[in-house]
Amino acid sequence: MAPNNASDMLAKFKDPALCRNLLDKIRAELPGPLAFMEVCGTHTVAIFQSGLRSLLPEGIRHLSGPGCPVCVTHEGEVAAFLELARKDNVIIATFGDLIRVPGPKGTSLKQAQAEGCRIEIVYSAFDALALARKHPESRIVFLGVGFETTAPTVAATIKVAKEQGLDNFLVFAMHKLVPPALAALLQDPEVNVDALILPGHVSTIIGVEPYRFLAEQHGVPSVITGFEPLDILQALLLIIDQRKTGRPQVVNQYSRAVADNGNPKAREVMAEVFTVSDALWRGLGRIPDSGLALADEYQRFDALTTLGVQVHDLPPLPGCRCGDVLKGKMQPNHCPLFNKTCTPATPVGPCMVSTEGSCAAYYKYAL
Repeated sequence: MAPNNASDMLAKFKDPALCRNLLDKIRAELPGPLAFMEVCGTHTVAIFQSGLRSLLPEGIRHLSGPGCPVCVTHEGEVAAFLELARKDNVIIATFGDLIRVPGPKGTSLKQAQAEGCRIEIVYSAFDALALARKHPESRIVFLGVGFETTAPTVAATIKVAKEQGLDNFLVFAMHKLVPPALAALLQDPEVNVDALILPGHVSTIIGVEPYRFLAEQHGVPSVITGFEPLDILQALLLIIDQRKTGRPQVVNQYSRAVADNGNPKAREVMAEVFTVSDALWRGLGRIPDSGLALADEYQRFDALTTLGVQVHDLPPLPGCRCGDVLKGKMQPNHCPLFNKTCTPATPVGPCMVSTEGSCAAYYKYAL
């Protein structure tokens, strides 16, 4: 019977019999060892939560790359937003995960809050804008983390702030762009990745074209896919087919959500408010043209400039191996701190803090 609503359709993408069929095909057609990396925190959780990771054939190795927005936030950015939090008359508006990310000397926004700093958890940039209306006497600093997926919404919020004259609304723009990070990863001789599963959410904004270089310049099979078990297994089968034929491509398996040209309207808003800049990534260092800074017309909403704070290229936290985990060079449970000094209750690095972090997933699913 044909699916009669969205729920029925999604249920089909979890069908155990169809999943077993695809797993059998993957086992039968796998031409040799395959190390694939996904670069999306939602894919990380989906692969663990569905049990797919434990069902994959022995020759397939799953790696989680720099796809969790909180995890890739650089040590210098954490130090900067802690400095912002301690400024007079400032309220930090942030998503929940960031409040527990350790900074220099183990400090965090949670600790800063306990010491009297004003920290508010929000669920969107528009919530932060509402804070700006509610507290006209204070400066509201929204911590803008995330990739191409969230940047358009933050850009739209800044436009509204400008239209409404809310100059006490400021943004610390830490947004990052995925394709330049993938290029940096593949140029690292220590990174051993045969294929990529590309992020579905980011791709709804940027489409297919920005990934073409993965196949054309690096010969890496790459598939944009969704988050249900069948999506991920179909992506692996498409990758295996490319490996067998020796013709690497970038394929859009997630066409029910991702248009090949992405979302031009969202990119238009993003391009108006932000300009492309270099960015610091945890574990990957400074990557040219991989971040977003406020464009000249919107500089008055820039928290760093307005409050006189700089981002410095700080070293990793002592003992923390999140950088190696984010590059797929180390499995989380091989970190000397994993499940010892570093647990979800006592995180040393952001990969154990975020619900989309690979260390947290390894801990939660006891791998």
